[in-house]
Amino acid sequence: MEKFDPTLLAQFIGTERYYRISRRHLLTDGTKYLAEHAECFWMMDAIASHLSEIGTSDWFVQVKVTVQNSRATMIYDDGNGNEHARQDIPYTDFPLDMITLYACWDGEHWVIMLPCEY
Repeated sequence: MEKFDPTLLAQFIGTERYYRISRRHLLTDGTKYLAEHAECFWMMDAIASHLSEIGTSDWFVQVKVTVQNSRATMIYDDGNGNEHARQDIPYTDFPLDMITLYACWDGEHWVIMLPCEY
């Protein structure tokens, strides 16, 4: 597999296909690229797990992931700073210091996407 190039994330401006990671959670082309090339399917699983707990009363969730000293913090909020959940990851080799992902409820599935795919 080719090395992860974070500058390629900007090329995803929509999706041509959805990729199922669970019964109610889908990845877009961009988040699938991220999961595969940055080797972070663990992040998508964590997001899916929290989305199931958060529920669907709020159709939009923003996930901010920050990495410092090989530790990550994932914050799930409504996009206006109202926090739904927070998770600390004791170790990660995720290659970025920070990334924000969006999740939208489409009536049947949570779609996890890059902000440029929104």
